Amino acid sequence: MHAPRGTFDYIIVGAGPAGCAAATRLALARPQASVLLLETGPAKSGLRSDVPLGIATLVPFRNARNYSYRTVPQAGLDGRRGVQPRGRGLGGSSLINAMIYIRGQREDYDGWARLGATGWGWRDVLPYFLRSEDNARGADAWHATGGPLAVSDLASPSDCARAFVDAAVQCGHPRNTDFNGASQEGVGLYQVFQRHGRRWNAARAYLATLAPRNLTVLADTPVARVLVEDGRARGIACADGGTYAARAEVVLAAGAFGTPQLLMLSGIGPADHLRELGIPVLHDAPEVGANLQDHVDFVISRKVNDRGLFGTVPSIVPQVIRAIAPFRRGRGLLTSNVAEAGGFLRTRPELDRPDIQLHLCIGIVDNHSRRMHATRGMSLHTCVLRPHSRGSVRLVSNDVRRAPLIDPNFLGDPRDLDTLVAGVALARGILAAPAFARYAGPALYDAETTDEARLREIIRAHADTIYHPVGTCRMGSDAGSVVDPELRVRGVAGLRVADASIMPTLISGNTQAACAMIGERVATFLAR
Repeated sequence: MHAPRGTFDYIIVGAGPAGCAAATRLALARPQASVLLLETGPAKSGLRSDVPLGIATLVPFRNARNYSYRTVPQAGLDGRRGVQPRGRGLGGSSLINAMIYIRGQREDYDGWARLGATGWGWRDVLPYFLRSEDNARGADAWHATGGPLAVSDLASPSDCARAFVDAAVQCGHPRNTDFNGASQEGVGLYQVFQRHGRRWNAARAYLATLAPRNLTVLADTPVARVLVEDGRARGIACADGGTYAARAEVVLAAGAFGTPQLLMLSGIGPADHLRELGIPVLHDAPEVGANLQDHVDFVISRKVNDRGLFGTVPSIVPQVIRAIAPFRRGRGLLTSNVAEAGGFLRTRPELDRPDIQLHLCIGIVDNHSRRMHATRGMSLHTCVLRPHSRGSVRLVSNDVRRAPLIDPNFLGDPRDLDTLVAGVALARGILAAPAFARYAGPALYDAETTDEARLREIIRAHADTIYHPVGTCRMGSDAGSVVDPELRVRGVAGLRVADASIMPTLISGNTQAACAMIGERVATFLAR
């Protein structure tokens, strides 16, 4: 092993919600231990990230805080290559996401436990959700105050978002004022990770607020692989050749794409694949990079000339200028997370829980806002909450600076398209309700067609991710799982994984809160 730049008791790779939570909680629980947190991206979040509406400029294209990965061609999407935005920097994807606070359904976690993730049922994970939460509404049976993650209602929800909720109620869907309460089902305004109208990213929540002196944080430090000797993780090697040693354990928290990439670059993964790239096989783990799941999503966008909506230049510029003064008071358009309202609905009455999620956006979202329209408008997303399709992550080379091959296999299972078609029909019904008449307008791509065959064609031509990839380092109790229920990597001692990649199945909703919960939990495992 090379002479390291430093030696620490614990090394955590990746400063997203899980990594920030894990590093901070571990350092607090073990004050005599030294903890190192490494992140590829920059230390500062930047103005566009801090201002919630800045999401509209961060998600579409590659920038300092967005890897903006591309998928391999998707057969289920007419051979198109999809877009996979992922956060880069202290805070990870909490720097660029829509800030929506969703835990998922209790059945998601009870399902994990039945699949072999012992100790990860709803009653097991709820205390960690509560531990992380500081809800502006106050504490009750379902919520807590005093945690690092600031959660609040939107400061200035739009008339469009309110009209959407009213329209859905007119269609017979229940109004839900708390998607993280007794029931997730229904429609309502989302709560968000914000404080005083500003984004409250994971780095601000954990590192800037709680981090003790025994935690060292290094940004702009890409990690190339885990260093393994005699079957045990001994540290990490950086892309520039430097190394850091770990006396106790290494934890990978680089996300559903980055973590399997690092494991494979370290010789832990499908043996045949690693040999193809000339990587020495330290442990044959066929499921590393397998089991990729993501929320496939379709958007209905309308051109609507309403002053409460926004669009591209020239309409957005005067709107933003007028919104600066209210923003200084924590209110106004700039506090919008864009996806202000939504819902969780059942596409068939016989289902026991919602199987689709809606996101109502106060602007046109066409191809992840990469395709511009010189008009104001609105968009309604529909996504499949629990897709049957499974994809994979593989290496394109043995260089960590090369993006991995990402194959979500969207609509690979025909049941996902059936669910999406049914969900879009529900969404279209809400858009047609009287309460939403003010926002009538031409839909892009004939997306509101009533011809089901035509709708299926349009979905294949325009559907893509809504940014929730998970599952590529599956947790379980069986020998084939990548990590055990305490998140230890099978076949290599002193190495754990703590991020969305460990999820056996995709949760029903946005994933930031669940990732923070995973980070909180791994810290308790390490601190024993």
